[in-house]
Amino acid sequence: MVFIINKNLLKNIYKEIKKYDEIVIARHIGPDPDAICSQIALRDSIKETFPDKKVYAVGAGVAKFKKFGNLNKVNYEELHNPLLVVLDVPNLYRVDGIEGLKYEAILKIDHHPKEDIVGIVDWTDTEKSSTCQMVSELILYTKLVLTKKVAENLFLGMVSDSERFSLKNTTYETLDTAKELIKESGIEFTSLYDMLYTRPLGEHKFMAYITNNLVVDENKFAYIVIDDATLKEYNVDVATPSNLINNYNFIEEIMVWAFITEDVKNNQYKVSIRSRGPIINEIASHYHGGGHKFASGAKVMNKEEIDNLVKDLSKACQDYGDKRL
Repeated sequence: MVFIINKNLLKNIYKEIKKYDEIVIARHIGPDPDAICSQIALRDSIKETFPDKKVYAVGAGVAKFKKFGNLNKVNYEELHNPLLVVLDVPNLYRVDGIEGLKYEAILKIDHHPKEDIVGIVDWTDTEKSSTCQMVSELILYTKLVLTKKVAENLFLGMVSDSERFSLKNTTYETLDTAKELIKESGIEFTSLYDMLYTRPLGEHKFMAYITNNLVVDENKFAYIVIDDATLKEYNVDVATPSNLINNYNFIEEIMVWAFITEDVKNNQYKVSIRSRGPIINEIASHYHGGGHKFASGAKVMNKEEIDNLVKDLSKACQDYGDKRL
């Protein structure tokens, strides 16, 4: 089996990148490894290919992701109508670090369902496992340069968003792209897993806390509300639960699960949701969120919204179970 690469689309993306002397690459707020790895990898590949271009990866840094590479601090007043490349985010309001940027055009590469961002070249493909898979294809099948560091970041992003190629978003294309990435770059990919999965003992104890305190109902829906005091007790941050949620993918008694984490800084609760069957992104969209059919995020502001979200997700599990009878 051979999958078809849309070389005309990739060629058009390459042409736009080649056209601009200044390029700003952005992704969503609260980045995961797929977002930040695709961003840094594309920046570094463009700079290797076109040394004279000014290329910046922007947005708030995350301490635990510094191992993937550094982000750029940019004075947007010094730029002259750059190209804005938006990765891994369909909503303009969720793009991180572009306040005050006057750009000439948007180029978008994303594997989430389309929303309000539309690029002059718009590569949106919900069948892709990750944005890193898409950027890998772009580099592999155009004249963009693939270095070992670029390949390492892209591989890590693919592994993270597919949970080691075990989630439903993993396809033959995913595995073939990973194979070509390894083949062309010569990276020692097995040694990279430590960067994603080695965690301090405190995080493992925090996982035990989550496991012991999950509420599981008769519809196979599970959830936990994690307050700020608990985060401080285990010395973890508000992003940690969402980074751990895929670890609960293979529990027999659970079909959908949600981690609802208090975010004191932003006066809200950050919600991560995963599913092994029921479609959840439509529900997430009603709670200031969205995402993929089986992996979504949301934001809720108070206990009433938490209760309503829990009811909606449990009902989705019930309806899914009834259909299977």
